[in-house]
Amino acid sequence: MAIAVMLGLAVPSAGAQDATRGKAVYEACIVCHELDPKSTGQGPTLIGVIGRRSGALDDFRYSRAIVRANIVWDESTLDAYLADPQSYIVGMRMPFGGIPDKAERADLIAYLKTLR
Repeated sequence: MAIAVMLGLAVPSAGAQDATRGKAVYEACIVCHELDPKSTGQGPTLIGVIGRRSGALDDFRYSRAIVRANIVWDESTLDAYLADPQSYIVGMRMPFGGIPDKAERADLIAYLKTLR
């Protein structure tokens, strides 16, 4: 590691977010959340989800609970939501039990940040 620091190379820290690992975590999401922004799948596209308000896409029919939640999706809100979606937004329709592993959530969020 000392050599890497001397050479100015980036050394990933323990717990660093990894978008490549996050893409693998996303494979479970792709069943409902396609990466095509014009998709009419079961769930809305997650392209551009970072910074977007919950229930904001005009071309998707969200549950009232998601719309009423009026959340802006960022690292913090996504982390809490992905940990336990049903508790974070009571009454939503998405049949997803959550991601209990904090590192997997962080990696997934890092991947979502790349989707613009």
